[in-house]
Amino acid sequence: MELLPLVELRSVSKAGDKTMKQVKGYITRKSMLYVTGVEYGDYTMNHVQGCAHGCRYPCYAFLMKKRFGQIKDYDNWIEPYLVSNTLDLLDVEIPKLKDKITSVQLCFSTDPFMYQYDEICEMSIEAIKKLNASGIKCIILTKGVLPEKLAELSDENEYGITLITLSEDYRMKMEPYAAPINARLNALRKLHELGKKTWVSMEPYPTPNLVNQDLQEILRAVSFTDKIIFGRTNYCKEVTSFSTHKEFYNLKAEEIITFCTENNIDYYIKEKTITEEQW
Repeated sequence: MELLPLVELRSVSKAGDKTMKQVKGYITRKSMLYVTGVEYGDYTMNHVQGCAHGCRYPCYAFLMKKRFGQIKDYDNWIEPYLVSNTLDLLDVEIPKLKDKITSVQLCFSTDPFMYQYDEICEMSIEAIKKLNASGIKCIILTKGVLPEKLAELSDENEYGITLITLSEDYRMKMEPYAAPINARLNALRKLHELGKKTWVSMEPYPTPNLVNQDLQEILRAVSFTDKIIFGRTNYCKEVTSFSTHKEFYNLKAEEIITFCTENNIDYYIKEKTITEEQW
């Protein structure tokens, strides 16, 4: 696998690091809400350009933004720009679209609770409030830390974290500027204890040649949650070169299904994770 480069201008985030960071700048857009092409999505919004988490596994959002010339390179990608007219756009678009929208996902090409970026987090909360005020459910996914104040918002909202490992060494290698694993888990668990709907995305889940780990251990760590989404690692030569990667993902998907069924947890297996001819 060709790893994206690390840059020297940022320090790796560690547990207990309270340093706050500033967005690189501000941009405006002409629209905000749109129908997503993601298989389990409805509408989405992306009110930040770029993502400071700097994930080094192949990131579809980064690849697409670079392909279409919206960002220049990795260094540019990890310097996020906030869309300053986000709330104004929502004021215009929500009345027009609310009868068509089942839910809005934050976000598919960035992170709404980008680790250590308070300004982005506050914008996300204000956006969720506007959507909720019009009866629109929000589905949130982050590699950051979910704020406890989200518990004050609609009970229909669903709050999720990405979690593909319990190894901080692997997390720091592949998600160098994202929140530490325990910080993510603790914040999610707190919202769950406060009665909120929670979920976990285990995607892109790595093959053993990337990191050797016990899926059952990860599942036990997230067994409090309401839903688990599982998906393979895509666009990665090191994964496809792993001789039994198809069988590996079939078996891991079966583990997810069995665990979730036994523990009354909803689940969703992403398309192309299971090799159908073997099932």
